[in-house]
Amino acid sequence: MQKLINVLALASTAVSVAVVGSGLYVYVNRTSIIDGVKSKVMESVMGSMGGLGGVGGGSLPVGTPDLAPPADSATAPTPNGFALPVPSSPL
Repeated sequence: MQKLINVLALASTAVSVAVVGSGLYVYVNRTSIIDGVKSKVMESVMGSMGGLGGVGGGSLPVGTPDLAPPADSATAPTPNGFALPVPSSPL
C-alpha cells in the first residue's frame, strides 16, 4: 500500500513540475509568442486582401451594390396600433 502511495505522490509531483515549468516557459517567452501570433494574423489578413494594392478600393468586384437601397425597394411595415403598452411603473 505504501508503494502505491509513493508512486501516486511521484506522479503528482511530476505533473505539478510540468505545469509550473510550462507556465514559466510561456511567461519568459511571452513577447516572442505574441509577436509570432501578430505576424501570422497580419499575414493572413493581408493575404486575404490581395496585398496593399487592394486597400484603395481597386480590388472591389464590378457588381458591388451601393450603400443606399434603391428607391423602389420594399420597406419594413410599421405597426398599426396593435402594440403592447409601455408600463408606467415597474410595481
